[in-house]
Amino acid sequence: MPASRRIIITVSESLLSEVDHITLEESKNRSQIVREAIKFYLGERKRLMAIEQMKKGYLEMAEINLNIACKNSGVEEEALVNSIENLME
Repeated sequence: MPASRRIIITVSESLLSEVDHITLEESKNRSQIVREAIKFYLGERKRLMAIEQMKKGYLEMAEINLNIACKNSGVEEEALVNSIENLME
């Protein structure tokens, strides 16, 4: 593990009690539990931010795609009419 730094955090008694329960249950110490919790939080935060960025991108592209579809819808219809006319000749 890379160099570590000691930090001091303040938590409520109930939260500390839950952490201590997990330490006994999983045979880990408080530091391990807190490290895992921080890593999980940071990973989850990155995941949620990526989802939000994708949503934003999809919404931006939706408007662009709708405009393109609307502009080109007449072209497809015109090509279909021309094809039918050619078949009928």
